[in-house]
Amino acid sequence: MNLKIIELTRTFIDTAVKKVVAEDVNGFFGLLPRHVDFITSLVPGLLIFSPLEGGLRYVAIEEGVLVKVGRDVLVSTTRAVCSTELSLLKETVQKEFAAEIERGKKVRAAAFRLEADLARRFFDFGMKQYV
Repeated sequence: MNLKIIELTRTFIDTAVKKVVAEDVNGFFGLLPRHVDFITSLVPGLLIFSPLEGGLRYVAIEEGVLVKVGRDVLVSTTRAVCSTELSLLKETVQKEFAAEIERGKKVRAAAFRLEADLARRFFDFGMKQYV
């Protein structure tokens, strides 16, 4: 099978695999090469795959969509993080989420400053008409 994980702006993973395990609202499920074609919505969590060269790879994903067609497994998600070890994956995800939260705070602060400046300018403009 071929697994392709696509984020919003790039192809994150494109590799040949023996098996894929993912999670949707009904729980975890496995895919092998002769599995029936289907589509499902993935919940935030883990996607596990076994590359042809052996071992396991773990991918933390935000919600997404998985499509199995023939020998292709396509996953579309907003964000993915990959590791060969679960402990490293957990640390990486926590760091990325902390960075994302911090960026969100900065964006909200900048938006608040813009709104306050706009309101002040409207107020100044309206008051000049009556002076």
